[in-house]
Amino acid sequence: MIKKSWSKLARPVAVIGLCCVTAMSLQGCVEMVVGSAVMGTFAATDRRTFGAQTEDKAIVIKGETRVHRLLGKNGHVNVNSFNRRVLLTGEVVDENAKSAAERELRAVEGVVSVTNELVIAGASDLSARSSDTLVTTKVKATFVDTKDISANAFKVVTEAGVVYLMGRVTQREGTHAANIASSISGVRKVVKVFEYISEEELKTYQATPDKNPPSDN
Repeated sequence: MIKKSWSKLARPVAVIGLCCVTAMSLQGCVEMVVGSAVMGTFAATDRRTFGAQTEDKAIVIKGETRVHRLLGKNGHVNVNSFNRRVLLTGEVVDENAKSAAERELRAVEGVVSVTNELVIAGASDLSARSSDTLVTTKVKATFVDTKDISANAFKVVTEAGVVYLMGRVTQREGTHAANIASSISGVRKVVKVFEYISEEELKTYQATPDKNPPSDN
């Protein structure tokens, strides 16, 4: 009964949380807004181990610090990491800055790979970033409301209307999610940055949804 009740509540709670995140995202208060209980539930159903989740947070902090020290105000670089695989998005002044930012991230301990999607352009303004935040929230909310997708398996990043999808998913899940995201208003393009798993691995996660995967590999 408890499990069934949570299933009924999970989607509306998640959608409410995502709407709140949109309002507070620029202040970095996600956990304060959504609540530690909901965030804890998301963490428990993540397809990464707790160790990988913790390491991803450390990689982002270290990476952002390194890039800011390197570029200062000469670039707007977003660092995201999922299962130690890094995605760089944003704007830099030239190719040298783009390459240098990637080198800095590759030097961070624990990083497995870097996908460099930085563009040579002036830094985006607050209005553009707010619009991207709204698009990200719409994509996440749509995933939550889609019954045949595990929304928590995906990390969504939006930059200049381009949606980047990260996560540990099957080819089938990845294709389905990309098709859904591409149909949402405000999305110019969808880029898949997935770590693919087999259907057999997926069945393991589905059989034990409240447990972490047995390894980080």
